[in-house]
Amino acid sequence: MLQRIQTLYLLAAIIISAGLIFVFPLWENANGEPVYAQEQMIAFGMFLASAAMSLVSIFMFKNRKLQFVLGRLNIILNLFLLGVFVYWSLSLPGEMEISEKGIGMFLPIVSIVFLVLANKAIKKDEDLVKSVDRLR
Repeated sequence: MLQRIQTLYLLAAIIISAGLIFVFPLWENANGEPVYAQEQMIAFGMFLASAAMSLVSIFMFKNRKLQFVLGRLNIILNLFLLGVFVYWSLSLPGEMEISEKGIGMFLPIVSIVFLVLANKAIKKDEDLVKSVDRLR
């Protein structure tokens, strides 16, 4: 059943993780040039892994428990990505590499919000199915 609300939330997470990383820079270097996610292979790989997990999770609608677990793993991946960004921005001394942080560093937070909303809707569906099974 692809017409559920969690599909829209997961689709938004895919758009953020796979689409907006090409639009918003992660930061600007000391020369004022924007640095995008595809220039940092670790960040790029983690963004694409997050998008792939969300895409796989959309098509796991028959197995809600696995869909819920994939959502949680995706949240953990995005938290780890956010930690990498914090580490990069705080560990580099002075103005050497990251001069000004961009909005791209906050994309994992927005993705986490949509993934939490999707997991909440998946849990609600699972509870509804359990309540109907009790009535039988």
